[in-house]
Amino acid sequence: MQWNKPCAAAALFLSAMSATALAADFPSAAESDPARLGWMVGSPPPEERMIRFADGSYFQFPAMRWSVAHFRQLMPTVNVSRGLSAPGSLDKRLDEGIDDLTFTPTQSDTPMTWAQSLQENYTDGIVVLHQGDIVYERYFGVMKPEGQHGAMSVTKTFIGTLAAQLVAEGKLDPARSVASYVPELAASAFGSATLRQLMDMTTGIRFSEDYSDPNADVWAHAAAGNPLPKPEGYTGPRSYYEFLQTVQSEGEHGEAFHYRTANTDALGWVLARVTGRTVAELLSEKVWRHLGAEQDAYMSVDSTGTPFAGGGLNLGLRDLARFGEMVRQQGRYNGQQILAPEVVEDIRAGGSQEAFAKAGYAQLDGWSYRNMWWVTHNPQGAFMARGVHGQALYIDPTAEMVIARFASHPVSANAANDATTLPAFNAVARYLMEAEAPQ
Repeated sequence: MQWNKPCAAAALFLSAMSATALAADFPSAAESDPARLGWMVGSPPPEERMIRFADGSYFQFPAMRWSVAHFRQLMPTVNVSRGLSAPGSLDKRLDEGIDDLTFTPTQSDTPMTWAQSLQENYTDGIVVLHQGDIVYERYFGVMKPEGQHGAMSVTKTFIGTLAAQLVAEGKLDPARSVASYVPELAASAFGSATLRQLMDMTTGIRFSEDYSDPNADVWAHAAAGNPLPKPEGYTGPRSYYEFLQTVQSEGEHGEAFHYRTANTDALGWVLARVTGRTVAELLSEKVWRHLGAEQDAYMSVDSTGTPFAGGGLNLGLRDLARFGEMVRQQGRYNGQQILAPEVVEDIRAGGSQEAFAKAGYAQLDGWSYRNMWWVTHNPQGAFMARGVHGQALYIDPTAEMVIARFASHPVSANAANDATTLPAFNAVARYLMEAEAPQ
């Protein structure tokens, strides 16, 4: 029996839409506003406004604009505790001038304002920090300051950062093989890769992440991780760990960057094996309890309770900004040294630009990938975390700026919003630097 594709998408929090689709083919941000459309309002909601996990309707646009802020209502999750201490303060000095900033999107001759870009990219919430203070904060649709939102593949950055911290603590050796940490992966393609190759996604594994291809490996991965009972006749892997053991080799390790979600799940397994903690517990113990977070975070899990390391984190927007500010400040935040400074130094230095170039990201020329962070190598030394449908955490050390954004863009691939997003972020950075420049 063929696995139901919408249910597979549910497990991965990914859309089956083609990356080549245009946002112009969909209703605008205003037209698809989930609050305006009244999804899941009523006791019970009317059938035409009901959203369910089991049938995949929760991730069909525009319903997914509600779902990304309510995943916990629809699927099993595990907590990432902030502990019992008081939240850390975030001072505000709001700058209303940011809305009127103008920039020109890539490959366009038509200027756009910052405020217009938020609608263009189906923004659900955005916070800009400058020197640690909130200078801009907006929420749209059903996203609220006290709400949580799916981080999608920004999750990978949290996992990569945890791994880098364990390297700094001497608990992981990036030169060792993956199989030396997780013997169950010895016969898989991961087994002969080094931990460094796993952390930088230069493994030679066979794993297609083409969401428009119904036979892509990403759907087999999703089927394995789906927490619902498997359909009659299903004979594939029944958990993320089982799936990882089936991944075969393709190409040589270390030759080229290939963005593949399975790498992060394998790294999560290494972290769990070495520490005796799930990645949700490890994130709480290493970061969340020290960050002064306002809210607990949470992660989706498979049928065995294993957190989805590749994309299952959900958190508050201000807490995402806090994490970014901690990284900007060399791992120190809330009066504590949370990450070793060398972790941040290693991320900022970036990975192999030559290996990254082989992946063919036309809009990311000159970038690299390190510890599951995307490094721009621009003059300001910016680096970021990226997730499908427009999730972003952008850190510009020179501008002393952090931007945290949640979004629900109808197209999964960030190529659909990069032409607007990246120039917009740079425009805010320039504005903030000019405001601080001596007159």
